[in-house]
Amino acid sequence: MSFRTLDTADLAGKRALVRVDFNVPMADGKVSDDTRLKAALPTIEKLRAGGAKVILLAHFDRPKGKVVPEMSLQPVVAPLSALIGAPVAFAADCVGDAAKAAIDALKSGDVILLENVRFHAGEERNDSDFAKALAANGDIYVNDAFSAAHRAHASTEGLARLLPAYAGEQMRRELEALDAALGNPVRPVMGIVGGAKVSTKLDLLNNLVGKLQYLAIGGGMANTFRFAQGYEIGGSLCEKDMADTAREILAKADAAGCKILLPQDVVVATDLKPGVATRTLDLTGAEKLGPEDKIFDVGPNSLAELLAAMDDSKTLIWNGPLGVFEVPPFDKATVSAAKHAAERAKTGKLVAVAGGGDTVAALNAAACADDFTFVSTAGGAFLEWMEGKELPGVAALANK
Repeated sequence: MSFRTLDTADLAGKRALVRVDFNVPMADGKVSDDTRLKAALPTIEKLRAGGAKVILLAHFDRPKGKVVPEMSLQPVVAPLSALIGAPVAFAADCVGDAAKAAIDALKSGDVILLENVRFHAGEERNDSDFAKALAANGDIYVNDAFSAAHRAHASTEGLARLLPAYAGEQMRRELEALDAALGNPVRPVMGIVGGAKVSTKLDLLNNLVGKLQYLAIGGGMANTFRFAQGYEIGGSLCEKDMADTAREILAKADAAGCKILLPQDVVVATDLKPGVATRTLDLTGAEKLGPEDKIFDVGPNSLAELLAAMDDSKTLIWNGPLGVFEVPPFDKATVSAAKHAAERAKTGKLVAVAGGGDTVAALNAAACADDFTFVSTAGGAFLEWMEGKELPGVAALANK
């Protein structure tokens, strides 16, 4: 998709309404993780350097269209000011007289954060009047919040229809990385999809099997596929009612020439806790899982097969861990695969793109996220993009 970037924008003296994602973790009323604030800095600095007045729009939590003081964005101001190295103003509303007065006081290069857009019911309804009220305080619109782009809200989609619209720097990086992973990838392309339930990733699996050369399935999802193939899985997490669906996905993959990689050997235990006694079993072997045995990770032989497929691939897209990585020793396969992908990406042998909350946490736990080609912090938007769905906030930026 072709979209407009800030490289083509006349910024001098312009009021730039910038949709950012500042829905950040808080602890004791303070920002506890500034990752998303840092992600917005390249766009903020580009606008400031171009002489624009930078007006930041964001949501926080789910106030459901009402003013909830505990969900104010004001606690973001101090850490954002520190990151920028300049004062950040704050307006007690995102529309109306309070917003207008604060914005009118700005000089070129100044930055202001407006109050939570979700304090207004019109935001999530994508109400045209609310979008117009937001647009009244801007000359151009910049969307730098890919993580909110799957929602057709006033500040993510409605505004883009009312003002000249551009992708911010973080949005541009995200879209370019995603295009490199699935839009116009270097083949062979491999996917790793993990997670608990097949039912939550049906659209994803059905879309990917038609586009990938390899697809490794891990987590609880793999148990459902193995059960569907007639293997004994003991007391493992499994959606037995999804067996027919799993077989249909396998058949679709076979017809499309996509090789599905499922665990053949697995790491089992009777309880999910650190240091628990584990066994590695081959699902095709003579020893079967007992009713108390639960699969919590991929075994070494299956991991080796996955790494071999990765070595044969030029592009990797990853969503979801292979095992219960939060509880050692069931993090071994996920950490090993992550480090292998990171090393290949670091040496230019692989375009490695990953996304989703659990995936990001797993890569951080493996201390290798920085070596991936791109790691998306977007959850729902990343997943919907992988499912092949159009994201309203992205579509609104397309060159007409």
